[in-house]
Amino acid sequence: MSSHTIYRNDKRIVMTLDAGGTNFVFSAMRGGEEIVLPVSLPANAADKDACLYNLKEGFHRIRKSLPEPPLAISFAFPGPADYPAGIIGNLPNFPSFRGGVALGPYLQEIFGIPVFINNDGNLFAYGEALTGVLPAINRRLREAGSVKQYKNLLGVTLGTGFGCGAVVDGNLLRGDNAAGGDIWCFRNKKYPQYIVEESVSIRAVKRVYRELSGDTGEQTPEDIYHIAEGNLPGDKEAAVASFAELGEIAGDAIASAVTLIDGIVVVGGGLANASKYIFPALLKELNSPSGMMDGSRFPRLQMKAFNLDDEEQFAEFTKGSATQITIPETTRQINYDPCKRTGVITSRQGTSRSIAMGAYVFALNYI
Repeated sequence: MSSHTIYRNDKRIVMTLDAGGTNFVFSAMRGGEEIVLPVSLPANAADKDACLYNLKEGFHRIRKSLPEPPLAISFAFPGPADYPAGIIGNLPNFPSFRGGVALGPYLQEIFGIPVFINNDGNLFAYGEALTGVLPAINRRLREAGSVKQYKNLLGVTLGTGFGCGAVVDGNLLRGDNAAGGDIWCFRNKKYPQYIVEESVSIRAVKRVYRELSGDTGEQTPEDIYHIAEGNLPGDKEAAVASFAELGEIAGDAIASAVTLIDGIVVVGGGLANASKYIFPALLKELNSPSGMMDGSRFPRLQMKAFNLDDEEQFAEFTKGSATQITIPETTRQINYDPCKRTGVITSRQGTSRSIAMGAYVFALNYI
């Protein structure tokens, strides 16, 4: 039975929250599905008392509409934060939270149930690892007769920023300082004096397009994508190159991260819609060479990276180099696949769904 099936059959209820800087959207899930009409209230980010009141009021309204008491509250909230303790730190878009707000303990005092808070990158990765691409890839490997199975996943989101989370053997890597998987602050390959997020974000795509095209307009990444597609007027070559630069520099950061966790890479976020222009450069970077001072050259990763959105590459990834070898001094044979490999794939269930599922299954697994 797949992990997704297990959660689909679970009857416990978890209250959830989609926390934006403008609005809070409250809901509840059972069996991996939303079971109430969501409630939306203003975030009131500049007024702590009004913000906390609406957080309390939103969950009160959801609880009143539930058929039975909820097991827990679980949601993503922007950082920096001490997520295990439920304390939110100095948020740029929540100025009233400066100095730290014990949000988790506050909600737990009111509702008398456990409260789990994580960042969206972590929950995206957790949702994909337990209910998204990881079980789907493993199923396809089994169906193809492969002995290979994956337990580790790096989930990255490309959008306003460069989000990331890591799941190792089914466990979310939160870290001792609640900073596990935070690759947004890696050094930038092209601009070493800056963080990688300066080249892997919406603002980066817009900046690079302006620099290459000379166009001083305010195109959105969606506009730039449609310019690349030839659906809008503009500099098509610059549009394609703006996504390719993001792919190259994201690939450099991902190469370092995937070396540590040795698993599958799944990509989400709004910019993932332009993966056809991002992935070639990203995969080229993952498979790029490195070497030693004696002149020897070899791939920078121990594993070969495949584009799993491409069916031909998926088939090659599935096949690997499976063979059988004989146990010395016996006639018995065992399966052996010497091909070390990873894959990069876009989210199939969507970023928002993966974050919601991550929050839901996190509560069920950590209660």
